[in-house]
Amino acid sequence: MIMNVIVVLIAALFPAILLLFYIWKKDTQKEPTSWLVKAVLWGVAIIIPVAILESGIETIIFSEGGIPTSLFGTTTMAFVVAALPEETFKLFALWMVLRKNPYFDEHFDGIVYAVCVGLGFASMENIMYVFGEENWFSTAIVRALLAVPGHYAFAILMGYYYSVYHFVDHSPKVAACVLLVPVLAHGAYDAIAMSGIVSSVIGGLSFIVLVYFCVKMHKVAKAKVLAMIEKDSYLTQNKS
Repeated sequence: MIMNVIVVLIAALFPAILLLFYIWKKDTQKEPTSWLVKAVLWGVAIIIPVAILESGIETIIFSEGGIPTSLFGTTTMAFVVAALPEETFKLFALWMVLRKNPYFDEHFDGIVYAVCVGLGFASMENIMYVFGEENWFSTAIVRALLAVPGHYAFAILMGYYYSVYHFVDHSPKVAACVLLVPVLAHGAYDAIAMSGIVSSVIGGLSFIVLVYFCVKMHKVAKAKVLAMIEKDSYLTQNKS
């Protein structure tokens, strides 16, 4: 029994750990471990208030407590119930980590800390989903390939614009992008994924669209990572 719990826990946490290690390796000027752990723990901590807020919003919008049966309903749930509260709390957690962080001194740092927050949140969400399903293995596989990397990509987008605003451009447009871009990406992801609730036919088509969307989103996220690494490399070379 205990061994089964450990196996399921590893399956739930491994994707987030792998992606954390990947982004950590990309950082040429490593952040202090204590600050990275702090960011992860902030991501873990917000899972409770997010769950409470999402439950409240869902009760208000879908007062009868039923599952949405139209694309409008699933899209509303994706953006208003899921994406907006989750990304707003992630941004709050990121701000709490970076507002007095003396090591936040490079463009890529915003991405590193945002990924720590995002994957801290994603790991807890994944644990709840995987342990909540009888067929936990298939759930773990699908979420390892789509949902957890999704949170990783949303975090990269947030961290990118957070650093742009902090170091480069203090315009209202960039400030809005810090939250708006990850919310739009997250909402679009969830809207496609949830559309299968409406019918099995839509579900089959939406899965294909979701895979395509994820591939494109991760290409964008990778470009943001490379842009920040190149920016820091250029600034370092000019200083020397």
